[in-house]
Amino acid sequence: MSSRYGQSMRETPAYSAEEGRKDMKKADIGLVGLAVMGENLAMNMESRGITVAVYNRTVSKVEHFINGRGKGKNIIGCHSLEELLDCLKKPRKVFLMVKAGAAVDDIIHQLLPLLDDGDILIDGGNSYFKDTIRRTREVEAAGKLYIGTGVSGGEEGALTGPSMMPGGSKAAWPEVKPIFQAICAKADGAPCCDWVGEDGAGHFVKMVHNGIEYGDMQLICEAYQMMRDYLKMTDDEMHLVFKKWNEGELESYLIEITGDILAYKDTDGEPLVEKILDTAGQKGTGKWTGITALEEGVPLTLIGEAVFSRCLSAMKDERVRASRFYSREIVEFKGNREEFTECLRQALLASKIISYAQGYTLMKTAAEHYHWNLNYGGIALMWRGGCIIRSTFLGKIKEAYDKNPELSNLLLDPYFESLIKSLVPAWRKTVSAVLQAGVPAPAMTSALSYFDGYTCSSLPANLLQAQRDYFGAHTYQRIDADRGKFFHTNWTGHGGDTSAAVYDV
Repeated sequence: MSSRYGQSMRETPAYSAEEGRKDMKKADIGLVGLAVMGENLAMNMESRGITVAVYNRTVSKVEHFINGRGKGKNIIGCHSLEELLDCLKKPRKVFLMVKAGAAVDDIIHQLLPLLDDGDILIDGGNSYFKDTIRRTREVEAAGKLYIGTGVSGGEEGALTGPSMMPGGSKAAWPEVKPIFQAICAKADGAPCCDWVGEDGAGHFVKMVHNGIEYGDMQLICEAYQMMRDYLKMTDDEMHLVFKKWNEGELESYLIEITGDILAYKDTDGEPLVEKILDTAGQKGTGKWTGITALEEGVPLTLIGEAVFSRCLSAMKDERVRASRFYSREIVEFKGNREEFTECLRQALLASKIISYAQGYTLMKTAAEHYHWNLNYGGIALMWRGGCIIRSTFLGKIKEAYDKNPELSNLLLDPYFESLIKSLVPAWRKTVSAVLQAGVPAPAMTSALSYFDGYTCSSLPANLLQAQRDYFGAHTYQRIDADRGKFFHTNWTGHGGDTSAAVYDV
């Protein structure tokens, strides 16, 4: 069995369970939670020669799985946590695939009294990284080990090879490494899984991955709307465009599936995508990324716009009412459609680079805050296969950080500097045209504004700081004085000499 992830389920049986086979009653790992991801991970592990014991709070799901997909496999069904633990080799490894939040804490509190020192708990859900920091401390204080691992790739990735981003108790890594690197995706033969860092580092990197995913998806949706509403292209025409784009610099999983979606027809032969209500859902990881960026003072503008775009889409009824107040026709496109489509491709590529640049800047800033030693090139490798944001130019990101691990922004790497410079004219042309046409493109325009701001040596913050000093005596620095020396002006003549304390939040 093969997949678009580029590997067969039985292609890489890297994990040897020979030692575990000495006692056929013992499983190599336990898994709690048999929803879509849990089931598929169990099947993935079993396909690599790993014996898995499974448990679900709703016991009927265990029976359904064991007598269905898991029938005849090296999968042991358990009806209680005690039974699950009795089935495991020591140190016992328990992989939690339950809903993030209170459910994780609940399972941990049930398991801790049943575990021995040195046993390992693994949270494979989309947990908030600060929760993982707290849980790592709590579990380690109880004498056990804890791993919070991001798992990306959706249902198919879980089954055939996901990208995995583990962090937490480093002493646990040698115990789980053979299993994780056996079941994960491979890119150029290298496993898309390696140790990320202490406590919440793994879930933090997965959170940023999801934030970039939000940005990528929004940019693609904006390109789709430009083609549909401005260029008046049919879904079949757009399908061919995305198929062509996926053969070049934009090659990626999301571009690939977008082409597939546009070609898919409903039972009446019409494009199914055009019958889907334009209200987007979200599970919180994009929001967490934006909140963390605000806490760290990192301008994560594109990803923030992508999150807000989902919020705006959810206001469907209000948007419909507002459209009656401000009805407008999209300005008719006049020009060479093929040439503009190429400009749009370049604008999408440039904006996509900005999304990754912002995400990596957030990771670097947070790594300093939380004292993580993140391998940025290694993270790009982990994202090369199996995950939702896998794309061709992740290889170039890996090369950039391998050459310069201290690179402060991806835009300063020579390869990306040259590439962005070549894309800017088409980027500006695209953004200008769609703004004039009345097509919303918040992520793409935000990306260009970030680029212009980041590469501008003189921003109007001097005026902003004067305003702050005028109304609140917040002081300012002068260009003709040493950095770090602050001044206050009595702008009205009515104020005193007292100034506010200098601080940043």
